Amino acid sequence: MKKLLLTLFLLTTGLGIFSSQAQDNLILISGKIIDKDSKEPLIGAGIQVKGTVTGSITDSKGAFALKTKLKFPFKLVFSYVGYATQEFEVKSLSDQLNIELVTQSILGQEVVVTASRVEESILKSPVAIEKLDIRAIKEAAAPSFYDALENVKGVQMITSSLTFKVPNTRGFNIPNNFRFMQLVDGVDMQAATLGVPLGNAIGPTELDIESVEITPGAASALYGMNAINGLANLQTKSPFRYQGLSVYQKVGVNHVDGVDHSASPLTETAIRYAKAFNNRFAFKVNFSYLKGTDWVSNSQNDQNPQNLTSANPRFPELSGINNPAYDAWNRYGDESNNNNTVTINYQGKTQGFNVRRTGYYEKDLVNPEIKNIKFDAGLFYKLNEKLELSYNYRYGLMDGTFQRGNKVRLDGVTVQNHKLELKSPVFTLRAYALIENTGDSYNVKPLADNLDLTHLSNKDWTTKFTNTLQAAVNSGVDLATAMQQARAAADQGRVLPGTPEFNALKSTIIGINNWDHAANVVGAPATGGAWMTQRSRTYHADLQYDLSSKIKIFDLLVGADYRLYEVIPDGNNFVDFSRPLAERTLPGGNNQYYTKYGAFAQLTKRFFDDKLKVTASGRVDNNPEFSPKFNPRVALVYTAAEKHNFRASFQNGYRFPALFEALSFVNNGNVRRVGGLARVNEGLGYLENSYTLASINNFTNAVNADVANGIKKTDAALKERGLLQVANLPAEQPEQINSFEVGYKSVLLNNKLSIDVDAYYNSYSNFLGQVEVAVPSSGKVGSDAAVQDMLIRANQTRYRVYTNAKNTYNSYGSSLGLTYNFYKKFTVSGNVNYNNIESNATPDIFVTGFNTPKWATNLSLSNREVVKNFGFNVVWRWQDAFLWESPLVNGTVAAYSNVDAQINLRVPQYKATVKLGASNVLNNRYIQYAGGPTIGGLYYLAVTIDGI
Repeated sequence: MKKLLLTLFLLTTGLGIFSSQAQDNLILISGKIIDKDSKEPLIGAGIQVKGTVTGSITDSKGAFALKTKLKFPFKLVFSYVGYATQEFEVKSLSDQLNIELVTQSILGQEVVVTASRVEESILKSPVAIEKLDIRAIKEAAAPSFYDALENVKGVQMITSSLTFKVPNTRGFNIPNNFRFMQLVDGVDMQAATLGVPLGNAIGPTELDIESVEITPGAASALYGMNAINGLANLQTKSPFRYQGLSVYQKVGVNHVDGVDHSASPLTETAIRYAKAFNNRFAFKVNFSYLKGTDWVSNSQNDQNPQNLTSANPRFPELSGINNPAYDAWNRYGDESNNNNTVTINYQGKTQGFNVRRTGYYEKDLVNPEIKNIKFDAGLFYKLNEKLELSYNYRYGLMDGTFQRGNKVRLDGVTVQNHKLELKSPVFTLRAYALIENTGDSYNVKPLADNLDLTHLSNKDWTTKFTNTLQAAVNSGVDLATAMQQARAAADQGRVLPGTPEFNALKSTIIGINNWDHAANVVGAPATGGAWMTQRSRTYHADLQYDLSSKIKIFDLLVGADYRLYEVIPDGNNFVDFSRPLAERTLPGGNNQYYTKYGAFAQLTKRFFDDKLKVTASGRVDNNPEFSPKFNPRVALVYTAAEKHNFRASFQNGYRFPALFEALSFVNNGNVRRVGGLARVNEGLGYLENSYTLASINNFTNAVNADVANGIKKTDAALKERGLLQVANLPAEQPEQINSFEVGYKSVLLNNKLSIDVDAYYNSYSNFLGQVEVAVPSSGKVGSDAAVQDMLIRANQTRYRVYTNAKNTYNSYGSSLGLTYNFYKKFTVSGNVNYNNIESNATPDIFVTGFNTPKWATNLSLSNREVVKNFGFNVVWRWQDAFLWESPLVNGTVAAYSNVDAQINLRVPQYKATVKLGASNVLNNRYIQYAGGPTIGGLYYLAVTIDGI
């Protein structure tokens, strides 16, 4: 990577020296841009020489001037937010450039780049694509541009924190979304070891965002890894076009109902400064700081109800709050790996009961106070009229909470990005590095486990519980009350939330890095820790070249990229696999590497007077852990009667396992979560020598019933051995999708009505997920000794393994979006989205988790200027109930609806906009995923002063 950066530097330096020579024969072009209706000057309007990187902006009088060495004639492109883009051909110096721009009242004229990696009309994109430009972002009824993505057709948003939001499209949603890529100016925002996209946490500020494009569905043929479900492409403002000082200040309040937390202020401050010199050199600097109180996760739904075999279905009185195997959504330490079998004499029989440790609620383990700091700076230099070199540095620091196999509290996470880019109208050469450090973050699950274990070990706690329970039932106490008394006795003396002892012990455990080995904790028995210290570096380089001007019969785009992940072993999540097993979980060792590289070509040909556009793409990706994969895409766009655009596409995509899916080695509280690569399994045997947890639960329940009927426990185990299912897991393979899509897009009624409809059918094979298994300590699976091991938790080693599903999963859906400018500047728009999945005849080895509502809709009414300089926007959003399935939490997410609204006042003489709004105006509390936070109303006032 260092050699690559040095080569790029030397190359661009040489080009710069060459281009700095012979600045003769410059043509000076000047003029003025005004509003066609009001005749007022447009300040900050953009002027670009078409096909070059040369451009300028208008001053406070709407005037502009730029220099070019091009020969006549050439074209200038004039653009301004909220106005239709206009081209003008300059034939001589005598041309009078007094340009009048017309207000653009409706979408349909936008140019997008994400769908095909080249500029094209949004109406003629080969696949579904949505775009939010500057005007749409400013007028959105949302507290930030990122929140506005929730209103985009086909997008399902997951809110883990105020600082951490993840969009998804077309199903199989998870909070740490490996399948949906987020780019910021070409940089992948996926944090390598956290395994989560951080687009809103370290991405652009409110002042620097220019546009957001979202491509729902597979984009692997052009973008490769991580784009199997879709892509969000965030573009920032050029300092050549957007100059001056801009300031943004937002104040708000949430938790207004006081249910989870007292009413709390939220503040966000942002500053941007950009300056260009002689339209040749420019720089920009951005800074923002957000502080507030996060949404709280405090749902207490039981995901292990009494009727399940993992609870106590033979005893109806042990249901609801009396369930001793209760597993609350947002309580930790009461999961399946904390289950204890309690055996007593009851009603004249030996009875076995499933009992979970008590655990601690998330609200007592996680501090809701959060902050988010963003800083970025860029230097831009035009080597000549068609070549621009830039260097960008980006830094983000964030707090928050997110959910993968466990809940993780992010505390002081930092991500840095260095990017060097050389671009022209036909090619881009880019190299960047991402540096990740999780700071003082911690894993909530081992924190809860170790808080309990500092009181009593599982064995001692179970003994105390059993003795108290036996004594209570012997004295005639009913079973449910006896269970409560036994728990109170077993928990007596453990630290309680809110006490100084609890806070001190919690702080000590969070400060311990080693989750596997005991550590000395003052005043308590030895325990492990919860500190999550992960560090990694991602190195990436890519090249894209448009050869269309050199080939006359068709358009051709080619590209290639290379990525290397470097992980520093922390001993908890990532380890040095070359070490002996006994030393593997010690911090340090050799850094671990994970690599992929690929190349693509895209051919586009137009037929029948440009009515039919045919695009064929092919991409080859390779990861040394697997065999090379080929990703093709074929797309057709047919334009009928100028206005009606029909499209159809097919593409195949692969997704290599993410770093966490491939190489993790996490002690997850008596269960180790492991990557699915064969080299991780060496010496452990969880792939070939294990039973599934689901079958163990069925086996245990049947054995308990046999024991209650007088059968000896060891004999009962051999009798019920047929219930144990050998996992027989294959080594992990890349996930694959075959995706079919059709669509129609048009602008009708004299550009007042836009219609966009699409439908898709996806087929996933080798779907990646997690299955929990147990490896026996006494023998091979199938042996008598292995069966007996399944009776005793201490005789098993539990693993949660990333592996491939056995079934193929077919999902399908459709989206419809309408926008209608029905009177003057009044606009009504909305979308409705349907997503579903076909059921399979046989159950799989793990639950895949479609995690998507069948129906979701948005409806908005807006007017950007109902009276002069005053506008509004109101959005109603609804989605129906759906089942959420994940390794951490399972349950039904209730249907919800809410209303977002904003009013805004523009003060042109001060270049200011005042925006008063609310997200979830009626404070209708809801959750977006099982285990997630409860989201209420957020009320805010934002002032923007732009381009002073």
